[in-house]
Amino acid sequence: MAGTGAFAEIVDGDVFKYYADGEWKKSSSGKSVGIVNPSTRKTHYKVQACTQEEVNKVMETAKAAQKSWAKTPLWKRAELLHKAAAILKEHKSPIAEALVKEIAKPAKDSVTEVVRSGDLISYCAEEGVRLLGQGTFLVSDSFPGNERTKYCLTSKIPLGVVLAIPPFNYPVNLAVSKIAPALIAGNSLVLKPPTQGAVACLHMVHCFHLANFPKGLISCITGRGSEIGDFLTMHPGVNCISFTGGDTGIAISKKAGMIPLQMELGGKDACIVLEDADLGLVAANIIKGGFSYSGQRCTAVKVVLVMESVADALVEAVKAKVAKLTVGAPEEDCDITPVVSESSANFIEGLVMDARDKGATFCQEYKREGNLIWPLLLDKVRPDMRIAWEEPFGPVLPVIRIGSVEEGIHHCNASNFGLQGCVFTKDINKAMLISDAMESGTVQINSAPARGPDHFPFQGIKDSGIGSQGITNSINMMTKVKSTVINLPTPSYTMG
Repeated sequence: MAGTGAFAEIVDGDVFKYYADGEWKKSSSGKSVGIVNPSTRKTHYKVQACTQEEVNKVMETAKAAQKSWAKTPLWKRAELLHKAAAILKEHKSPIAEALVKEIAKPAKDSVTEVVRSGDLISYCAEEGVRLLGQGTFLVSDSFPGNERTKYCLTSKIPLGVVLAIPPFNYPVNLAVSKIAPALIAGNSLVLKPPTQGAVACLHMVHCFHLANFPKGLISCITGRGSEIGDFLTMHPGVNCISFTGGDTGIAISKKAGMIPLQMELGGKDACIVLEDADLGLVAANIIKGGFSYSGQRCTAVKVVLVMESVADALVEAVKAKVAKLTVGAPEEDCDITPVVSESSANFIEGLVMDARDKGATFCQEYKREGNLIWPLLLDKVRPDMRIAWEEPFGPVLPVIRIGSVEEGIHHCNASNFGLQGCVFTKDINKAMLISDAMESGTVQINSAPARGPDHFPFQGIKDSGIGSQGITNSINMMTKVKSTVINLPTPSYTMG
């Protein structure tokens, strides 16, 4: 169980400790933050409410630890990451349990997230050894007007202290997607987990502790955003911020100053369906893309733009599959589980009621109990409805009927989001033309949007984010180029 066995030292009574300088500690504030179980709507866990002074101390130790870590051989960094990955997989059960209780993720999916996270760490270790073990060698006479009197050697060096802020929906996986690249690149890492998901993150960090990473290199600080949120993101000791979440990221980007930012801020991923599409394939992907983890995914299908001639058939096919979705407790591996909070459920309901008042067709009866919302397909949605543009982050999916491909592309591009999209057609030529026209960081052809595999580039445009993720891109983003130029007294040429 969470907080027991190998994880016994991370909890004091009923409050989980924070991690700093290689130790599990209680905050001097004497206060805690409650974590509400979305299923019961009662406080299930508590974490430390850390202070700004404790943030200062974490930053000091992180800076000191990074200096020596940067001098650690690359193979040794990779070795420790492999060790942490193995420990994480070994202890997947208590971490998965925390995910079930904190964010109502189905039990099977929770285990999958932990295992996937271990795989990501191992892949990152291998990729880092290859990527960071290489540099470039340039000679000056390749540029007009120069003799071969200069040799330029370039390599990648760490940025310093990386602040990682993952979201609630994949708190472990999206934390390690930031931690592993930062560490293999020679940075130190300060993790600020989301409140919902903090206990799973603390367990994950303990796996790095058990792998014997140097003291101070990894820190995990918990607390109220109102107390330490801006203080962390604006701290002069931070050299890079990797954030996944919502509108908060826009505020962070305005305050952070001149440091590298990696941000993924959500999406309104459009699914364009042409007349020649395999409707069985489309329906299956709409269910997977729109309703898995109750739609609480940045890459979930958020709006279906279907040609009018096949709309009736597609809606009926999706309705038949929605009827088979199981609804209930995450412990029972139900397809649809409670959304993360009451405020989230209220927001989703607001979108649904707006659509109802403006004439959308409800393909199922709207039903809600607490934070649990039954899956709902809304047909004949129009652009004047909020659900056509806003991201529900719940099991509610709008269908907009379109008269032309151009109409679908226009709706997609009119959104302030641009994370992912997808197009279904048997005509690869049409698919490529539509993909090129869609203003999205990624376009999936004949499949629902997805972040993985984790080594693929993952990026958004417009309000969906800054920079690109994916293991290689993250390593590159968390380093900078260092050049050393050797100046020769006379031109040097290889033997003729």
